[in-house]
Amino acid sequence: MKMVGAMVAAARIAKNLTQKQLGELVRLDAETIASIEQGRRALMPDVAELLDQALDLPGVLTVAAHKMPQVDVIPSWAEPLINLEQKAVALSSYESQLVPGLLQTKAYAEAVFRSRIPVYTDGEVADQTTARLDRQATLRREQPMLASFVIWEPALACPLGGSEILRDQLRHLLTCSELTGVSIQVLPLDRTHHPALDGPFVLVETPEHEHIAYLETQRGSLVVSHLDEVSILAQKYAMLRTQALNPEETRDLLKRLLGDP
Repeated sequence: MKMVGAMVAAARIAKNLTQKQLGELVRLDAETIASIEQGRRALMPDVAELLDQALDLPGVLTVAAHKMPQVDVIPSWAEPLINLEQKAVALSSYESQLVPGLLQTKAYAEAVFRSRIPVYTDGEVADQTTARLDRQATLRREQPMLASFVIWEPALACPLGGSEILRDQLRHLLTCSELTGVSIQVLPLDRTHHPALDGPFVLVETPEHEHIAYLETQRGSLVVSHLDEVSILAQKYAMLRTQALNPEETRDLLKRLLGDP
């Protein structure tokens, strides 16, 4: 990524363009161009084609982008996950700290983004919240995907934004549990073994039956397509589902947490 980024920078300088000017030519902001040039952001093939045209290169960057390693590429924020979600035929998500983004209410999502350090502006919180809610349309597609969620019980006890926001979120989980193709399971605190203490992850099956994993870290994200690594996470998820409450038991737990009979 650093080598390809250096190629972009060299070609840009040779054309006497600033990062802002190049970004305008390919419909990207200057920060994104800077991230690519510094090797902090992977060069995607569609962007590479635009850069080749803007910099008068004979397909050099396009070839480089297509030849980038497909395992453990660190992309920017969650764009890869969003793209995978939109096309997935099946999705399996384990979350230990939060309600999964696809199941969040507007108020809960806002509370999540307001917890961020460095702090988001009000406008950024609104933009991020809107983007997150837009993603949820994938659970209501005309041709539903199979979506399985396992949530560790502590995530349901953390009152992000306040107790009433949490209560509304728990009610929303009950509603989501009735969606076609959606399965929600809670991994309770009384289990003496935990197969996924390393943290949350998402497994996706594409229409071509390719199996891909997605993980987020404190400072980035990771897309994994290597079969051995994806297999390990699939084994973890299978064990999580075995140890979690089944969907009916999960609904009963949510009702108890809400104080419903």
